[in-house]
Amino acid sequence: MNFNFNTKAVSKITGLSARQIDSWDRTDLIKPSVQEASGKGSTRLYSFNDLIQFRVAKAILDGGISLQKLKKALWFLKKNMPDIERPLADIKFLTDGETVFIIPKNTNDVIDAVNQGQVVFLVALGELIEELKGEVKKLHTTKEKKVAVMGKKYRVLIHPDTESGGYWVECPDIPGCVSQGDTVEETIDMIKDAIKGCIEVLSEKQKAASNS
Repeated sequence: MNFNFNTKAVSKITGLSARQIDSWDRTDLIKPSVQEASGKGSTRLYSFNDLIQFRVAKAILDGGISLQKLKKALWFLKKNMPDIERPLADIKFLTDGETVFIIPKNTNDVIDAVNQGQVVFLVALGELIEELKGEVKKLHTTKEKKVAVMGKKYRVLIHPDTESGGYWVECPDIPGCVSQGDTVEETIDMIKDAIKGCIEVLSEKQKAASNS
């Protein structure tokens, strides 16, 4: 998937708070691979592979592993397998709530990255990725609405913007009539104003044409 996601979209998809996402960037646990923050008010942009890393990390933490142990496991990977650039998106993890186990690609070996323990659940990348694809598709689903402006109903299409945030909207009945908003409700109000403006401009043009 070639979509990019800002912090708000990542939070909605992964269930992590914006504060966690910000903290994991600052501590180099998971950094945005598309665009890093460049100052106050700037936007971080994450890729789909970044989403996989977030969900794997969350699954491991939900399994009872502390953030400190997760970082220790990732440090182990970076030291012993430097060719794996994004371990959270590229390999399988298992945990028993006490330690983190790793199954590298193309092998059946299980590596204990922290201590000894008994494996009780596996972070299944395949299922996780398919689940993420479904959630991303749901997030990008276009909403079709009908709005009433000046006594007439118009069809409008509302598109989520996971990169800049909020939504953008268009009225197919009036080419070039578009607007945007932070919420669906605001976006609908904005397109109503845009439609009204477009109608008034078209009316003025028609009057000018008939008088010429």
